[in-house]
Amino acid sequence: MQQLMLTTAALKPLSLKPLPLKAITLETSLIKLVPMTMQHLEGYCLAGNYPQVWQHMPINRCQSQDIAKPWLAEAIENMDQGLELAFVIINKVNNKESDKKTDTVIGSTRLFRYNNKDKTIELGHTFITPNFQRSHVNSHAKYLMLKHAFEQLNMTRVEICTHENNQQSRNAIARIGGQFEGVLRKHRRAPNGDSRNTALFSIIDEDWPQVKQQLLSTGKSPEEFIHVPR
Repeated sequence: MQQLMLTTAALKPLSLKPLPLKAITLETSLIKLVPMTMQHLEGYCLAGNYPQVWQHMPINRCQSQDIAKPWLAEAIENMDQGLELAFVIINKVNNKESDKKTDTVIGSTRLFRYNNKDKTIELGHTFITPNFQRSHVNSHAKYLMLKHAFEQLNMTRVEICTHENNQQSRNAIARIGGQFEGVLRKHRRAPNGDSRNTALFSIIDEDWPQVKQQLLSTGKSPEEFIHVPR
């Protein structure tokens, strides 16, 4: 009986912890996505403190550093635990007259709700300062994050969610190849207790080659999306 118990115990599967995400800088010739730190607090607030950025959200998280700081701190803690990748978006080129400085923070984005078991992740918490909306920034950022998700992290599904009424965001997601899957009713609960309906989109690994080509076609040339270290 003792031998049988030992044999049975030996057959039990090992409990494997999920592989943690590792902080990484992602870069094209025009932008770079840098892991968020508290040193980005001021730039984060300056980039996002515009009413139109938060019109479909219950709170302007960039309204002040006091409001933004806990939000950044939570993201940084989750990164330290390998649960998400939170980035600030850095501009590398002076292609706007209003942009007087290189390496300016012009937005933020994340890969989060990481499920290594099912190989799924969500792309979101994205905002881009108004001067850079409808520019190269969104396509470059999405290219970098989706490429990392599918080609480095080996995800099979990336979800992209937005407010049901955020038609600009919905159009942008569909334009890059996100497949609309429906509206999830009362899907997310805001800090003030309100519930929102979420428009759910996804890109799966079989979609990625076509989506990748669509993103590359938005630039002046595919080389625009390549970063060559100096």
